[in-house]
Amino acid sequence: MMLKAFLLGCIAFLGKCDLATGTNQLQRPIILGPLVGLVLGDLDAGIKIGATLELAFLGSYSVGAFIPPNVIVGGVLGTAFAIVTGKGPAVAFTMAFPIALLAVAIDNIFFSLVRPLLGKVADNYAEKGNVHMVSVIHMATGFLTCTVLFLMVFIGFSVGSDAMKKFVEAIPAVITNGLTIATGLLPGIGFAMLAQMIMNKKVVPFFFFLGFVLSAYFKLPVVGIALLGLIIIFTTIDFTGKKTQLATDVVEEDDDDDF
Repeated sequence: MMLKAFLLGCIAFLGKCDLATGTNQLQRPIILGPLVGLVLGDLDAGIKIGATLELAFLGSYSVGAFIPPNVIVGGVLGTAFAIVTGKGPAVAFTMAFPIALLAVAIDNIFFSLVRPLLGKVADNYAEKGNVHMVSVIHMATGFLTCTVLFLMVFIGFSVGSDAMKKFVEAIPAVITNGLTIATGLLPGIGFAMLAQMIMNKKVVPFFFFLGFVLSAYFKLPVVGIALLGLIIIFTTIDFTGKKTQLATDVVEEDDDDDF
C-alpha cells in the first residue's frame, strides 16, 4: 500500500512538472489516469476514468487570477479511489471534485505564505546581482510546489483508501445508480465551462447551429465534424497575412484608377 501511495505521489509530482516542461498538458486527467491505472494494476479502468474526468474538468484552466480546482490531486486520487473501490467512472467525479477543491485550498495557503517569502529572498539576491542564487530559488520553489502535491496524494491515498472503500461500499444502490446517470451529464458540464470562455458571435453559428445540425439530423460522427471544422478554419483564416496585404493592394489600385 505504501509503495502504491508513493508511486501515485510521483504521478502527481510529474503532473505538476507540466508548468516546467512547456505546458504540455501532463497535468490533465486523461494523461494521469492511465498512469494511475498502471500503478493499481487496472490500466483499462484508468483510461476510462481518466477520460471521464477529463471531460468533467475540461474547462478547469487558470485564466487571469482565477485558480480552478486542483485537477492533478483530484484526478489522481479520484481515479485511484474509483479503481480501489471498484465503482469505476460512476463515482470518480464525486470523489475527485471535493478532493480537488480541498487541494486548491492547500495550494492557496502555500502560494500566499511560502512563495512570497521565497520571492522576497530572490529579490534580495537580485539586488546584489547574484543571478545564480535567483535561479536556485526559482528551481527550489518549483520543486517545493511539486512536492506539496506529492505529499497530498501520498498522505491522501495512504490514509483514505481503506476508509474510502468502506464508505463507497456502504452507499445504497439507488444513490450509486443516480451517480451513474450524473456521470453521463459531466461531459456536458465540461464543454459548457469551456464554451463559456471561448464563445463569441463568430463561433456561435458554427458551434451551436452547424455542429448540432450535422450531429442531430445528418448523424455525422464527431470525428467527421472535427475534420469539417478544420477545413472551415483553413479556408477562412489567413495564417500568413498575405490575404490582408492583397486586399490592401487592391484598394490602393482602385484609388489610383479614380485619378
